[in-house]
Amino acid sequence: MSTSLPVLSGRQVAKVLAKAGFVHIPDRGKGSHLFMFRADPRTALTIPDHREVKRGTLRAIIRKAGLSVDEFVALL
Repeated sequence: MSTSLPVLSGRQVAKVLAKAGFVHIPDRGKGSHLFMFRADPRTALTIPDHREVKRGTLRAIIRKAGLSVDEFVALL
């Protein structure tokens, strides 16, 4: 059963991804975006630093991070 996505800010998404092994690289984000990196498996993510990340964007970030929605929600 798939869990529905909560409404999260960019910074909340970054905190959850930090639990999954991603590190925020402060000098790499451009404008209102956060850059996160994980060495193994090598993955780079750009997260919009907005009050609300759109659900489709959040779903794409979760997919690129190699997580399922359920795994992501469990890390909240």
